[in-house]
Order: sequence, then C-alpha cells, then structure tokens
Amino acid sequence: MFEWHIGKVFVLLFSNSSLSYLRPTKLLHKLHTDIAPPARFTWPFCYEPHPLCVLAAGHLQGYIESVEKWKAEAMQGKMFGVLVARDEGGTLGYLAAFSGQLCGSNNLPGFVPPVYDLLQPDGYFKTHEAEITAINGQVETLENSEHLKACRQRLAAIKAEAERDIAEYKALMAAAKEKRDEARAAGKSCDDDALTRESQHMKAELRRKKQAYSSLTAEAEQQLAEYENRIAQLKQRRRQMSDNLQRWLFDQFKMLNALGEGKNLNDIFAEYHAATGIGSITPPSGAGECCAPKLLQYAYISNYKPLCMAEFWYGESPKSEVRRHLHYYPACRGKCEPILSHMLRGLIVDPDPLASYSNQTSELRIVYEDNFIAVVDKPSGMLSVPGKGMQPSVASITGLLPVNRLDMDTSGLLMLAKTEFSQRVFRGLFERRKITKRYIALLEGAVTANEGEISLPLAPDYSDRPRQKVDYDSGKPAVTRYEVIGTYGGKTLVALYPQTGRTHQLRVHCAHRDGLNSPIVGDRLYGTQARRLCLHAEMLQFYHPILKKQITIHNDNNEKSNSQEESWSAFFDRP
Repeated sequence: MFEWHIGKVFVLLFSNSSLSYLRPTKLLHKLHTDIAPPARFTWPFCYEPHPLCVLAAGHLQGYIESVEKWKAEAMQGKMFGVLVARDEGGTLGYLAAFSGQLCGSNNLPGFVPPVYDLLQPDGYFKTHEAEITAINGQVETLENSEHLKACRQRLAAIKAEAERDIAEYKALMAAAKEKRDEARAAGKSCDDDALTRESQHMKAELRRKKQAYSSLTAEAEQQLAEYENRIAQLKQRRRQMSDNLQRWLFDQFKMLNALGEGKNLNDIFAEYHAATGIGSITPPSGAGECCAPKLLQYAYISNYKPLCMAEFWYGESPKSEVRRHLHYYPACRGKCEPILSHMLRGLIVDPDPLASYSNQTSELRIVYEDNFIAVVDKPSGMLSVPGKGMQPSVASITGLLPVNRLDMDTSGLLMLAKTEFSQRVFRGLFERRKITKRYIALLEGAVTANEGEISLPLAPDYSDRPRQKVDYDSGKPAVTRYEVIGTYGGKTLVALYPQTGRTHQLRVHCAHRDGLNSPIVGDRLYGTQARRLCLHAEMLQFYHPILKKQITIHNDNNEKSNSQEESWSAFFDRP
C-alpha cells in the first residue's frame, strides 16, 4: 500500500509495496522494493525506463486517478515525471512532477514545487504581467474603436471617389479631344486657338482635381497614421516590457547541478548556444517548467542522490503532436537540452544510445546496379549519410553519392549515384514524384480500414527536434496511401505508399490520432521503443531516363513462413 499525505487528508493507494508513512512536509515518496537501482543516471533524451521508474510511475498514475479535483483536466493531456532517489539517510523513494501548470497551479500537494513560483499573486512577475495585460486591453480597445474604423472608411471613400471622378473626367477629356480632332480633320472653319484653349483648360482642371484629392487623401492618411502610431507605440512598449520581464524571469530560474553550481537560464542558453551553435541564445517560453528540471532541482536542494528518471504522458493526445496515454517520452530538446546539459554535471550518466549505437556492418548488399546508379539494402541502425559522429554511413562505406535518404532506424532500398550527373537526374525524379516507393511496416495495434489515404500537413517541432508535428496552418502537405496486408499477434502489417517525401512522414501518419492511430513497432519517437523500428523500404519503381526502360526493384525479406504477416514479423525480429 502506498500513502500520499495531502495536508491532514490521507489518500491510500494499493500496490505491491508495504504501507509507507510519509510526513506531510516530505515529498520523497517511499518505495519498498527489491529492485536494484541502476549504476548510472538516466540519459534523458533516449531511454528505456528503469524498473524502479516504472514502479514509481505506477504509484503516481494511481494517485492521479484518485484525485477527482483535477483528474478531468489531467485527462486533457499532461506530461508527468518521476525521479527515483535516496535521501541522506539512504531511504529509497521518488519525487513526482508535472510540466507547467495543472488546475491553474504550479504547486500541488505531493509534487515538487516549481523552480521559481511565477504565479505569486503580488509578486514581481504577476504585477508586471498585469501591466502588460493592461496594455493589451488598450491596444484591443484602440484597434476595435469606431474612430479607427471611421478613419479607414473615410480614407477608402476618398480614394474611391478620386478614382471614379478622375476616370470619368479623363473619359470626358478623351471625348472632347476626339471632337476637336474631327473638327480639325474636316477642314471646317474653326477657331483653332479656342480648341487649344479648351484642351489646356481641361488638362488644368484634371491637375486641380488630382491636387484636391491628393490633399484630401493626405489629410485622411495623416489622421489614420496618428491613430495607428498610438497603437504601434503601445505594441512596441508592450514588446519591450514583455522581453524585459521574460529576461528577468529567466534570471530567477537559478538551476543547480550535482556539483553544487548554480546558473540562471539566460546564461545557460547563451553559453550552450555559444558552445554548440544549437538552438536560440534566448530561452524559449516555459523553459525550466518541464518535469526533468523541476525534479532535479528539488533533489539537489534536498541533498537527495538521483538514481533514475522517467516522464510519461497522461490523457488525450494533443492535435499537433503524437502523445499516447501512459507512454514514456524523453525530455524535450528545445527547452530542456541546454538546461539538463548543466544540471547533469556531477552525475554519472548513461551514454547517449544514439551516439554510441551504430550498425557496424561494413558490407552492404547491392540489390540493383547499372553504369549510373546502385541500389543497396541499408540495415536498420545505419546512417544514410555521414552525421556529426564517427558512425559509418552508406555514403561513407560505398563512396557513392546519395540520391535519397532513409531514417537511421529504417531499413531497405537506398539509391546511390555513380556520377554527379546521374545524382542530379535521379534526385529530380524523386523531387517530381516520378519514383513509386513502397514500405512495409508493422504497427502496434489494429487498423480499421483495409486501405485509404492519410493527408496530414507536417512541420518541424522546433522545441523538440527531430520530432515532426501536424500543423494545419504552416505545415507542408504530406500524403500517404496505405493497404492492410494482414494481422499477426495483435499487430497490423501494412504497405505504405508515400506520395510526398516529408521528414518522418510515414512514422507520424501511422502514429497520429488523425492518421492510423497506431505507431510503428519500435518507433522511439512516436511510439514505444523496441529492438528496432519495424519499417522497411521494400520497392522502388521508375522509368530509367538514361537507359529508357521501366525498372522495378524489390527487396523481399526472404523469410519463409506460412503467411506474409508471420514472414515479416520474423524479418523484423531477426538480429
């Protein structure tokens, strides 16, 4: 049984552990277990949760379920985190946190407090935020005022009247000129001086009209500009106040590390950008309010020894991102990578599995080759082109020029060019969508329709690279056709035909709730990590523009089984 203390109220949760009594002032919730702690702390950006974290997360999830006051809001979607630690007396327990705010608060019973409480009613932040909000109200009042509307209408009316009046007068001038030309051409006796004076008079009248309307327009524009300048000045003042307040706020977030060093967020982001060239020199909104920094900060302040950490999503998935209820997710890179690079100093931390892992296979099977291109079978775990580290890549191993790319975790057909000319030619085919591609994927769950098309626009998630998100406002069109091949062991085998070539297109389209709502097995970014990503580029089909013939290249899995589903399942399971 597990116990939370909320003031004088006790909430009892049942688990496999024995009853533990927590003091109301303590936030280290005891864990009674024989599970051995890890030798090193969690690498926060790619990990399998340690069994201690899974146990702690189970307790926390039970607590979330028990609190009706904010359970409904949590179900709308929220990231929670646990950090397993030992106190100075050696007691094993865990800390709990949630990102941002919940139920209008950043400090709820049972959870670690924020690094800095920006919600203090009479504090500096809320006071100055109220001043900015007041300016927002002034701007909104001015922008929606009847006077501004009248100024714009008057200016538009003057311009419309000027355009109409001048056009009509020019037509009148043209008709008069035509009559004068006819009179002169007929040779009739006429007063040529009078005709000339008429022409000069009409031209002078046109100039007067233009000058009069120009003066009226300038007067109306001046009145409108004076009003709009008031709005612009308020917006500029608001922007400056907001920037100053944000900088002040980030100065208050003094983040600790295991060495006892403290550093504010402004300095952390500036130094990280200077050292790596990654990200912004200015902390993004919400920096320091995620689970991981809050958990580590409280552990350091309390002299606890951090052992392992994990974060999980609770509730519905947001519309843009792929988040699944109770699934574990790494810390976001945009907000947390610079912060955690500082806060983890002094801890013995797991190595980055993505930096240390590489497929050491130096032999690549050639599936197709001619005098211009080669198509190889790229193994899962190998880069298509050289990255920042020393991992081998298809391009570095073969010495050929890449035409298309596959994610490191994706296996299958990869095209390489033997000359720069053929690289340009075949890249052009990919860009113009003249090459048909088929992928085979094993999905975590069931797919209701046997076939269909997914159209979800994609954009980079700049706060959490390399993840992509669905963005209906600024995302690029992304379309995928799919066919269900069959089911096996509760999983679904599908054929995917990308009609566009966006980053992580197939992975997002499979995992997103508005797509197939079933992540690809082993997708560490959008689903659940496994031995490998079960996505394989199986076929390329195109008209060879140099050899002048149709080419179809297959990369079958060569697994012998009773069905395609069993065959592909065995293929994805093999070392």
